[in-house]
Amino acid sequence: MTTDQELTFTPLFNGTDLTGWTQIPRSYGDLWPGGPHVLEAMTLFPRDYQEHADAHPAVWTVEDGVVVGRQNPPGSGYGGYLLSDESYGDFELIVEAKPDWPADTGIMLRRSADTWEGVQVLIDHRRSGSIGGFFGNGLGSFHAVPFALDAVLDEDGTPVGLRGDDPATSVEPFSPAKREMLTEAADLDDFLAAWKWDEWNEFRIRCVGEIPEITVWINGLLVSKIDLATLEAPNYDARAIWSALGSEGRIAFEVHDNDPAPGMGEDRWGRDAACRWRNARIARL
Repeated sequence: MTTDQELTFTPLFNGTDLTGWTQIPRSYGDLWPGGPHVLEAMTLFPRDYQEHADAHPAVWTVEDGVVVGRQNPPGSGYGGYLLSDESYGDFELIVEAKPDWPADTGIMLRRSADTWEGVQVLIDHRRSGSIGGFFGNGLGSFHAVPFALDAVLDEDGTPVGLRGDDPATSVEPFSPAKREMLTEAADLDDFLAAWKWDEWNEFRIRCVGEIPEITVWINGLLVSKIDLATLEAPNYDARAIWSALGSEGRIAFEVHDNDPAPGMGEDRWGRDAACRWRNARIARL
């Protein structure tokens, strides 16, 4: 891992407002370039989904120097993104995250400015979620993760920590095939030892290459690495996808929507949940 002393980092936020960033509603697009639209392929969503999503974008604020994302109004069920005005190619990004439980959030890399395509570093801080893995938004929906998680509950049913997801009760079952998409992956026990519940956790993300290789460290632990030039996944064509996307893209932070019934609902994003980000900085490589 490259040390901070070897790179020149620039802050992504100024600590007072969202200058340099644009708030946009959540939207969907084609499942893969030339493929069916998500809203056509997944009958879970109502036909007028985008109309409601546009009317209820997530709200982003700066509170005591911390960037905070929430559904608006709380419990609306719709989300959105905070999208960088600048594009980035090869870089290292460092940011601290503190999501509520449950809050399905993440960091998008090489995101298209006008459509939803890009690679998401998952921070699915909710039942059967994964942290530090990858999802291909509009890139065939590949789901490359090292493990799945759930909350440890105290005797009152209050979440107090993380544990491995129980396959018998999982709402998004983990499979070895998801882990095999990664070129490196942490063990669950090592991740659980590194993660700090209800505290700030540092993500360090390195993205390099025209067809990028992406590595994620969390609190200094290498959690996952993926080589998108050699990845094999359904409906994923590396050369066609990255020729269309190009070698640069935006960075975006996410507030997820809630799946319509029978989806996860408020198990995906709690009614009063928020995601929080601070000390975000980036170094171009």
